[in-house]
Amino acid sequence: MRLDKYLKVSRIIKRRTIAKEACEKGLVEINGKVGKSSSEVKIGDIIEITFGEKKVKYRITEIREHVLKDQAKELYEVL
Repeated sequence: MRLDKYLKVSRIIKRRTIAKEACEKGLVEINGKVGKSSSEVKIGDIIEITFGEKKVKYRITEIREHVLKDQAKELYEVL
């Protein structure tokens, strides 16, 4: 699955266009490398996102095309 789509489906970032912009600005890293919005993600990857002054790390635990709002947190764990 594409990085920008995963960020939207998992609700880490609410909109796909905003996820794409964050990737273009270099605010998203996958396994220590700057991620492009088209980068493929897989289970076990570590995503690090810079939100202003704060950096947050997530480990992908599951990938699904569609999830309900309540189940979105099951797709990742915060490190």
